[in-house]
Amino acid sequence: MRIIGGRSRGRKLRAPGGQQTRPTADRVRESLFNILGPPDGDVLDLFAGAGTLGLEALSRGAGRAVFVDSSGPAVRCLRSNIDALDAADQADVERTDALAAARRLGGRGRTFCWVFADPPYAFDRHAELIAAVANAGLLAEGGRLVVEHDRRTELPERGGEPERALERVDVRQYGDTVLSFYARAPA
Repeated sequence: MRIIGGRSRGRKLRAPGGQQTRPTADRVRESLFNILGPPDGDVLDLFAGAGTLGLEALSRGAGRAVFVDSSGPAVRCLRSNIDALDAADQADVERTDALAAARRLGGRGRTFCWVFADPPYAFDRHAELIAAVANAGLLAEGGRLVVEHDRRTELPERGGEPERALERVDVRQYGDTVLSFYARAPA
């Protein structure tokens, strides 16, 4: 596992042991960042694990990254990866539940150009997750929520309260891995 673009290109990352964390494959990550283009602000990495998505965004020019994971081993590995890339001054790490973090960050008025959500494949609260990001107002103007999921998992087309709803604007499949992209729904 390595950073594939930007100033830290080629730098290796550690992955936490065990089956709890499933890092995004290099080819999927490369496709994702080719679709998104250059970052235009801060990023939020929910279910961060080793931090590959947020660290890739920082390498490509994101201002700051907030990393959220509830697993102790994942957070320790994530902090090690942040230190290895000399990114501590651009990274905030929260060891907590992703849904709670989304609500709390929204309550603080935080917005992000990209919100990454790569929950474990056994996660079954995708609709609640999408609604939490929408209702918290976490996406900046033109921002994207990207949810990585198994191809057998159906995600909703829309989520959140009507005045803050997000709608799915793109879906890309890479083998068993699917990326669903959400943006603010038109008013």
